[in-house]
Amino acid sequence: MWPRFDRFNWAIDYFDILAAGNRRTALRILDDSGAETSLTFAELSERSNSVANYLRAAGVRRGDRILLMIGNEAPLWETLLAACKLGAVVIPAAGQLAPEDIEDRVNRGGVRHILAGSANAGKFASISGALTRIAVGEPVPGWLPFERAHDESVRFQPDGETRAADPLLLYFTSGTTSKPKLVQHSHQSYPVGHLSTMYWLGLRPGDVHWNISSPGWAKHAWSCFFAPWNAGCTIFVHNYARFRTQECLAVLGSRGVTTMCAPPTVWRMLVQEDLAAHPVHLRETASAGEPLNPEVIDRIQAAWALTVRDGYGQTETTAMIGNSPGQPVKPGSMGRVLPGYDIELSDDGEISVNLDPRPAGLMLGYTGDAHAHALGDGRYRTGDIATRDPDGYFTYIGRADDVFKASDYRISPFELESALIEHPAVAEAAVVPSLDPVRSFVPKAYIVLAAGYTPGEQVAREIFTFVRASLAPYKRIRRIEFSDLPKTISGKIRRAELRRSESARTARRGLNEFFEEDFIGRSTGSRSPAPAHRR
Repeated sequence: MWPRFDRFNWAIDYFDILAAGNRRTALRILDDSGAETSLTFAELSERSNSVANYLRAAGVRRGDRILLMIGNEAPLWETLLAACKLGAVVIPAAGQLAPEDIEDRVNRGGVRHILAGSANAGKFASISGALTRIAVGEPVPGWLPFERAHDESVRFQPDGETRAADPLLLYFTSGTTSKPKLVQHSHQSYPVGHLSTMYWLGLRPGDVHWNISSPGWAKHAWSCFFAPWNAGCTIFVHNYARFRTQECLAVLGSRGVTTMCAPPTVWRMLVQEDLAAHPVHLRETASAGEPLNPEVIDRIQAAWALTVRDGYGQTETTAMIGNSPGQPVKPGSMGRVLPGYDIELSDDGEISVNLDPRPAGLMLGYTGDAHAHALGDGRYRTGDIATRDPDGYFTYIGRADDVFKASDYRISPFELESALIEHPAVAEAAVVPSLDPVRSFVPKAYIVLAAGYTPGEQVAREIFTFVRASLAPYKRIRRIEFSDLPKTISGKIRRAELRRSESARTARRGLNEFFEEDFIGRSTGSRSPAPAHRR
């Protein structure tokens, strides 16, 4: 039976009980210098009590909203636990946010308190109002020092009971297609709802779990906080200034990591390396954030004999669909419905969640009324399009805003991107519609080349030939432009930005843009093209 509560505080009613006398390692943080910080469950319970007492003395009250901009360092976990114990509402924020993004979050989020790393304190200079400001790290004039929190008592007394439906987290979505929405989660929806995420990841007590994710985004709470500690795992974090594939592989091989989850961008970078030369001790591997291309999954399987299991969820939910451990994985599928959810496809293929009964892992709702329609008709509409086969496996098609028509056929950007990435020259790709006088729109690919390849006619010719052989005529890529891909700071591709750029384009071509018709009759026919030029 799925857990349901009337009153529940995960940090007090679950974590503190798990942590009582528990000297097992709960958190390991490796920094760029090679130094590692380790904290046990018992230590984190006491340290979070001290932080809760400090925040209360600083004026934080139940229901107050705290903007939290702390990196992958111990105070982040201590503060999240402390805020939960206090009944405060946390607004996680990524350190890469610009000052105007921060101001939007402070204003729309109704923020009363700010906890930020000292290096980011300057981003709050234009924020006015009587806000509590606490700096983590070096002293900042006018800010309270976080380090004094550990001088407070390690015993904490809550001011009352916490209702399970009380708000706990307020997330701003990544905004891949529109202005970020404000998603509210409760003391039940993420803490309890992430039992589905724990199941999908295949976590077991004693595992050392590494989730590569930046603080400030929902996936960090998914797999760097709730799911691992629900399973009694050790959370491992590499607190680096810049991600490097060789360093990542060295860490995997030397730090005893048993389970790993990473976004597709990381997996695509890793398969550019000689993985067979880097043995690992992993038992489970997973990917989330965007669909992972089958070609990348195949390369990991060939090198490490591990299947990267795709999963699907949103900021608004916990893991809803996934390839769970031991389940046969179908190429290109993101798996089947996970425990706790009842999912169906609407007439147009939109993934919709049945609200009778309401899933424990679903958000309370959005702040404001602009998106109230998403929870209408007894179901939550995700805005994502998929197909489902007779065995219950879902295959992702794309965001409803990303799917487009060309020659009156519906085109899935992800399907074409997966075909493109099978070519060795293609590291990443994003497909959007491009205006065409005959077909109205044709698929165009923005491509990031793999290391060693140079943009130009030769590599464009080879890619056109490759997709001509593997895709139906109506799906074929008709235009290619070699370019960096715009991304959100959580690493998701901003196809909406590419679409806007494409719709505003004049007839003039870019320097690194090529049309399929440039090569018709020249090299895309019967004879094989010359190999793409490598530097």
